[in-house]
Amino acid sequence: MSAVAQLEKIEAVKTEKHSASKTPQVLERYELKYTIPLDMVEPMCRFIEPYCSLDEYSEKSSDRYYIVNSLYFDTPNFHFFYNKDHECLERFNMRIRSYGETPQPPYFLEIKKKRRDIIKKYRAKIFETDVKKAVEVRWAHLDGEKPRDKNTKNADLFRHLHFSYGAEPKVLVQYRRKAYFSNYDEYARVTFDINLRSMEQTDSYVPQPVESRMYPADYQNVFDIGTSVILELKCYTSYVPLWMMDLIRTFNLHQRGFSKYQTCLFRAFEKYSYLTSMNMSTVPGIYEWNTEEE
Repeated sequence: MSAVAQLEKIEAVKTEKHSASKTPQVLERYELKYTIPLDMVEPMCRFIEPYCSLDEYSEKSSDRYYIVNSLYFDTPNFHFFYNKDHECLERFNMRIRSYGETPQPPYFLEIKKKRRDIIKKYRAKIFETDVKKAVEVRWAHLDGEKPRDKNTKNADLFRHLHFSYGAEPKVLVQYRRKAYFSNYDEYARVTFDINLRSMEQTDSYVPQPVESRMYPADYQNVFDIGTSVILELKCYTSYVPLWMMDLIRTFNLHQRGFSKYQTCLFRAFEKYSYLTSMNMSTVPGIYEWNTEEE
């Protein structure tokens, strides 16, 4: 194959991957998290740009960062938080995601299930403006119907968990993201998140920030010294790209855990001092939900 033909093939692959750069509806992946200084972002971007392109949201933004809003749910007694805080090997969280300063539908129902080091993410798109009604509607399984597509199936799973655990909105988390996706791997992403903020939200299912109620994250006590950016490297569990391993070695990155929900829950719910002293070890069946047909 000639050099020109090879370049044309590469560009065709890049175009195809760009059109599919949105998060798949069901995705099993590794997530490696780091906190880094802001002045390390641009050198890292230059390092990965031979292998990656900006995602569609970053491409549309003048400074390459776009706003992500995530409304996290928990049980009335914070079971999901408890399992994260006690590092249970199997746990999950639920959220409704939107984009932009004044988000409009579609919104995204998301579940992130963690089993040891592997993350499985379920995502469903909804267009309803009455999000609470859309979440509380009877799911297809109860009417004897079988979901016809992944989006419906994932939405039903969210509704089922919402009902089963009595989940309710707790805190809205917002940050600005610069994101890349691999041009050469089936799935690999690099994201840089800055300006982490949050607010308590228990009265609405709409992931809509209210500026007067937003508070910045506690950078002094939560982030490593001298850092303010959350770096996430994401790839399929079957293959970690070589360029991603080179990135870790070149910049001497040290992996750490970082939960935006946990971090912002403390900030928004300072009145709930009992969060760190809860004992829910006797709560039965917290992860007994059926995913046999995943």
